[in-house]
Amino acid sequence: MERFQVVVAGAGPVGSVAAYRLAQLGIDVLLLESGARCPEDLRASTMHPPTLDMMQELGVLDELEAQGLRAPIYHYRNRVTGEVMAFDMGELGDISAHPYRLQCEQFKLARLMTAKLAEHPRGEVRFSHRLAHFVQDDQGVTVSIEAPFGIEQVRCDYLIGADGANSIVRKWLDIEFEGFTYPEKFLTLSTDWPLEDHFNGLAHVNYVADPKEWCVLLRVPSLWRILVPASGEESDESLLSDAKKNAVLGGLLGDGETVQTVHRTLYKVHQRVAKTYHVGRVLLAGDAAHLNNPLGGFGMNSGIHDVWSLTQKLADILIDKADPEKLLPLYDRQRRAVMHKFIQTQTIANKAAMEAGTAEAYAEREAKMRQILADPDQRREYLLLQSMYKSLELEAATA
Repeated sequence: MERFQVVVAGAGPVGSVAAYRLAQLGIDVLLLESGARCPEDLRASTMHPPTLDMMQELGVLDELEAQGLRAPIYHYRNRVTGEVMAFDMGELGDISAHPYRLQCEQFKLARLMTAKLAEHPRGEVRFSHRLAHFVQDDQGVTVSIEAPFGIEQVRCDYLIGADGANSIVRKWLDIEFEGFTYPEKFLTLSTDWPLEDHFNGLAHVNYVADPKEWCVLLRVPSLWRILVPASGEESDESLLSDAKKNAVLGGLLGDGETVQTVHRTLYKVHQRVAKTYHVGRVLLAGDAAHLNNPLGGFGMNSGIHDVWSLTQKLADILIDKADPEKLLPLYDRQRRAVMHKFIQTQTIANKAAMEAGTAEAYAEREAKMRQILADPDQRREYLLLQSMYKSLELEAATA
């Protein structure tokens, strides 16, 4: 039976970063992906400054920068009055080597990581190989893999489940996925139409608040992505129809019929956290461990931060013979603390701020944002929060 020190299930951005970093740290790793290649998933596209610091340490930042857009400034916009409040991450240049967001679709990161892993002497990638089952004991984990022409088995010291929201690893561990699902869905329309010609001084990242219908306008290198809330009572067919597209884009641009879309994506929105990220020699990370709404761009980034913490701990265990009974529970405590106290709290607040409800609540929220923007100390604290440096401080402070 083949043996690896670590098997990672799922070659999305989180799993691929985990596997490549393990290989760089000197760990023999196998990365499994059920698809024939990394899926071209357009959901996540923002990399925050701490994540960019990590990408630089991996030696891949220049290649990602070549495929992305720097976005140091992001806007909160009032859809009715046209007021713009601009926040500049460049103000964090004294603590960050990368004081900006990088707008780069997540599949570009995953494909870059898997290509590099395939060339690494410590790494191996197997596409069209789905983790089907596993059994763990005191000495390791036996992983059963559904391959194109049969069932294969490998043995490893540790297994990481980075296999997404419907994680088979989490399901086999029978871990409760606590939380809730929002009644509405999110609809994303991607277009190459020049939105910048229709809005004065549009940034690459724009949160457009409105008591009636909010939206998010995000620029990636070749497209604009427009995210809007969608009623959970409408059928998927209706929400993905030309009529819905025309209505959304017509409300933004005045003429929705003229604007063509490249992609239309509809998805449910969850706020959920696994009850534990650690059972014996099996660990969870990324969407397999937690889900949150996308407002703020914390989902993919927090998953990458999960595996940054976990891979160092596994290297300490496997190479330096550190005590797994101390380090693996610490991973669980640290990352679940970040998820509960920071990511879940902040993303729920971000969504509430966008949809504000009554006119009074909306006006109160805008007044608070103006106050933050006008006060240097409050503004810096807010930028540290939204850039995710605060979440890493919380991780470091959790014993």
